[in-house]
Amino acid sequence: MASRLDSGFRRLRFALLLPLFFWVGATGGLASGQTPDRQHNQLYALIFGTVWGPDDHPLYGVKIRIRRENEKKPHWELYSDRNGEFAQRVPAVKADYIIWADLKGYKSPTGAQLHGEDVTVHVEYDEKVDTGLHLK
Repeated sequence: MASRLDSGFRRLRFALLLPLFFWVGATGGLASGQTPDRQHNQLYALIFGTVWGPDDHPLYGVKIRIRRENEKKPHWELYSDRNGEFAQRVPAVKADYIIWADLKGYKSPTGAQLHGEDVTVHVEYDEKVDTGLHLK
């Protein structure tokens, strides 16, 4: 008896939700008058990297700075996540980027003072570029 009742509720729920799915699909999920964000339609390249510590383990919470090679000040600042990874969208044009770890005020898990070198990344098109920052 319970299984017949459950199956009836499932059919009723499906019949009520089916028009909703068609409506959301037809409108693109947007309320009337809204337009999609233009930024999502532009091409971009992705700089993806990992920050490695002296013991070759990923480091969390390291401030990463990125600038174009021909500029002096960083254009982007972000932090490494719990896996030591970071990702930044950049314009999909031919350019070189300098990436470095800003270690001012950063406390390593072992308490040691860390140092890192700048890394140069080359981007040409809408592509993903993988890199790594190895700290000593």
